[in-house]
Amino acid sequence: MDHRDVQLRKYLYDEGIDPDLRRLVHAISVASKYISAKINEANRKLAGTQNISNEEQLELDKQSDKIIADIVSELDYVGEYASEERDETVVFDNHLHPKYSVAVDPLDGSSLVDVNLSIGTIVGIHYGKSVLKHGRNLAAAFYILYGPLTTIVYTSVHGVCEFVLNPEGEFILSQSNIRVKEKGSIYSPGGLKKSWTEPHKGYISQLESEQYKLRYSGGLVPDINQILMKKGGVFSYPALEDAPNGKLRLLFELQPLSFIYEQAGGMATDGKRNILDIPIEKLHQRSPIYLGSNYEVQLAQSML
Repeated sequence: MDHRDVQLRKYLYDEGIDPDLRRLVHAISVASKYISAKINEANRKLAGTQNISNEEQLELDKQSDKIIADIVSELDYVGEYASEERDETVVFDNHLHPKYSVAVDPLDGSSLVDVNLSIGTIVGIHYGKSVLKHGRNLAAAFYILYGPLTTIVYTSVHGVCEFVLNPEGEFILSQSNIRVKEKGSIYSPGGLKKSWTEPHKGYISQLESEQYKLRYSGGLVPDINQILMKKGGVFSYPALEDAPNGKLRLLFELQPLSFIYEQAGGMATDGKRNILDIPIEKLHQRSPIYLGSNYEVQLAQSML
């Protein structure tokens, strides 16, 4: 598997990371090109006589999961594959020397395909043969955003960078050393307002009193990406009255995104603990989250 991507591969080489980790990141980036093609195929149906159904959206999730799983299974140094689409992990018993394990949300936000909004893939790569570790065990994390452009936002331990897929099918470096400011100006609040707790309502009211601008699409990856590219702000999906652990999954969504934000100079908390310090007790464990610039996340901690 070559699939070129000269700039992406050179960046990973220049980081000085393990060659197998470089190959793993590149392999999943290749998978993202196939996923992007599947999304485009689904969107073309919207523009024609066929209307996409909920079943087709679910099929996109399954296809994306299969594309990534098939590519990862070919790498004999990967010990385990976990997907938001699966109830159990896939353990590669035939891989005798596993160095890494992979946790993915293959297609976050697929319900937005029929309204042509951006969606994404979220990836966390852990050291060792199991994904059931806290976020400090991450070797690398990245997300792929499928929008007007297909982009990869990646980090290991040397800062955050962005690659853009060009018309020739190559991922080209567009930004490096991406950083968020100490204090931003936008907020992206998830969860039904009627289910918000009183402390969270007070927090949102405080942001509004400070003239923060509301920016929320309902898609996790595009909302996170907007805050990062605008250099600061906060995304929240809080504990709710009817869902005290929130909605989002710790392993598949919150760990990788929090790792990226920490490397960009930001923070992530569940209101009490740093997201990356929370132990994983089960595969689909959920957690509230406040993710973004230091000022906004610290404010959340003080008010919650």
